[in-house]
Amino acid sequence: MPRQLILSLDGREFSVTLIKIDRDKLYGSVEVEAFDEKGREASLRVLAADGKTLIDKGGTSLATVNEKGTSVDRTSLSAVSEDGDAIEPVPSSFNEPNELKKAEIEDYLSLMFKSLYLVQPAEEGGDIKYLLDHLDGEQLYTFPFSWRGGLEYDQAFVVGAGGDAFMVVGKPAAFEFVKLNQATELDNTGSEEEEISADDIDFDLL
Repeated sequence: MPRQLILSLDGREFSVTLIKIDRDKLYGSVEVEAFDEKGREASLRVLAADGKTLIDKGGTSLATVNEKGTSVDRTSLSAVSEDGDAIEPVPSSFNEPNELKKAEIEDYLSLMFKSLYLVQPAEEGGDIKYLLDHLDGEQLYTFPFSWRGGLEYDQAFVVGAGGDAFMVVGKPAAFEFVKLNQATELDNTGSEEEEISADDIDFDLL
């Protein structure tokens, strides 16, 4: 059963489910199959550093090591900030109601997109009409979102289109405006290109 997300708007709570929309669902997908000269299906292998050993799928893994190269258990690690302060993990957004707040279109347009979901009632016949009515007037809402929980939230925007509700998830883009300390003018003196005629081109060199 799909996980239920609770959205809260004006004191009303809506239990919804999320259906991920990706390129395959929109445009379909293409699978490429490769065969050798005898008609046997080919599969991908990894060539080891020795240049002669072929490693089958599942034959490699990742490990976390310390500065001495000793393997460490990831559960014993803790995240810290640049200043060395411990980072408090954030909970999953499915664990508690999520209050929707009005958002500005500028914030939405500056979002670095990650995922798109169709928002539907959690139960058949569920009522999210109040939410859809508020999205019908080109209003959009936002709230911090994390699917599993982690070190930080993503930003989610709830928007309406064609009578449906969608949730767009991503990271706010941090734009920094810079300028030169001193303005200058370009000097084009002597930089004009000389006109070249076709007679000046040696086509034998091309």
